[in-house]
Amino acid sequence: MAVIVTGKNLKIEDVYKVAYGMEQVELHPDAVERINACRAFIEKRIEAREIMYGVNTGIGEFSEVVLTDEQVGQFQKYLIYNHAAGIGTPVPIPEVRAAMLARINVHANGYSGCRPDITQTFVAMLNKGVTPVVCNKGSVGACGDLAPMSQIALLLMGEGEAFFEGVRLSGAAAMKKAGIAVPGLKARDGLAAINGSNLINGMACLQIYETERLLKQAEIAAAMTLEALMANMKPYDARLHKLRGFQGAVTSAENIKHIIDGSDLLGKVKVKVQDAYSMRSTPQVLGAARDQLRWTRSQIEIELNGVGDNPIFLADDKVVLTGANFQGSPISVPLDMMGACVTMACVISERRLNRLLNPALSVGLPAFLTKGAGMYSGHMLSQYTADMMIVEQRILSMPASIQSIPAAADQEDFVSMGMNTALKTRQIIDNAYGILGIEFIAAAQALDFRDFKPGKGTLAAKEAVRKVVAHLGEDRPLYPDHNAMMETVRKRDILHAVEAEIGELKTY
Repeated sequence: MAVIVTGKNLKIEDVYKVAYGMEQVELHPDAVERINACRAFIEKRIEAREIMYGVNTGIGEFSEVVLTDEQVGQFQKYLIYNHAAGIGTPVPIPEVRAAMLARINVHANGYSGCRPDITQTFVAMLNKGVTPVVCNKGSVGACGDLAPMSQIALLLMGEGEAFFEGVRLSGAAAMKKAGIAVPGLKARDGLAAINGSNLINGMACLQIYETERLLKQAEIAAAMTLEALMANMKPYDARLHKLRGFQGAVTSAENIKHIIDGSDLLGKVKVKVQDAYSMRSTPQVLGAARDQLRWTRSQIEIELNGVGDNPIFLADDKVVLTGANFQGSPISVPLDMMGACVTMACVISERRLNRLLNPALSVGLPAFLTKGAGMYSGHMLSQYTADMMIVEQRILSMPASIQSIPAAADQEDFVSMGMNTALKTRQIIDNAYGILGIEFIAAAQALDFRDFKPGKGTLAAKEAVRKVVAHLGEDRPLYPDHNAMMETVRKRDILHAVEAEIGELKTY
């Protein structure tokens, strides 16, 4: 079923479906009507030669330069040319598609002032699989993602480059092969195509979708480790967390208890009176991440359905308002914090891993999970790999949103650096797949040495691990296991196996 774009009800799940699932997109008729009404309003003001920023003036430091009628016709082309100034490798196709959908939804509100042909061309590009080639670096996250969005806008003039049917082509060739007419750019069209933090927002949508499911996998890994370490499960009684009041902790405790349901650990195995923090405070830690993630989702969806433009054309009020609705700070700040919370979840994962490997802490498990200690080192070096990735995550968890560097002769003297946030958060999440993958491997290895019956969810998770990584008897190179499990976590195979066995785990 197509995603109907209205400007007001787009969800992160819709963005994910369009970005990865190639779901079709349709503009609601009311959105088309609003775009048409706004364009009619702006054209009257152009005819009246009213001064409007970015329409018949320069931009940035040149905002006081008034353009002639002849220049107005050419300005949008040069605007796109000089802003298509990024650098680096291409942004992944799903992220570019997410950015295009976000921009379409901004237009659907009816305040951007572009011709409807511009919006409908973006829709056609999504529906026919034409994805502009966009450099991954260059945006400072204020005045919008100008550099990457300009590379998208080049295709509106039949220029630039695009991926189509798995091939990198010129923009003109891709549009021709897909049967999409090139609309060209007239007054306001270029700035309306690029003037918002759309790529940051699109990337954030996909990262939130992944992180929500990543936290579930962190709970599955925690449950496996808790069983392997014969943990006292009283700290996972939801009543304990309800008394404190944080919903995230309640959810994490309930999920972990649900995974372990049916285990001999719940009453048939002797356990300690009280375990270490990494074993008994997982609900509080992952719960804090869940609570923060709820706020991040809220902020990103507000941006997704808001009007990120400058100026903004209020046709009904016959007013043009200039401001800074392109500023990326409202989304870079929560995304910065989400990345830090993913790092936090990985730090506690590594501490649980440490207890599995350290014979002084592992409640009778063989040192480094090998029966041939001395001759073999077992999973000793797996911890090294996890530690390296965690330190990288910690470095990347420094907020980018406080790193503003002025630009445009100090006209743009505070910027969000939100693209830095989005890029580093992606790297934090990618590392998390590897770190959790290593805990999954170690927990499955440890459970092999226990002779009690584990929970239904725990057993399903262990069986999913064993489809990818065999028990480590004699030492072997571990990098194939690490990489295979990292990809398994990325694809959420273990989560799917557990939920198929015990039902869907809670998200919030």
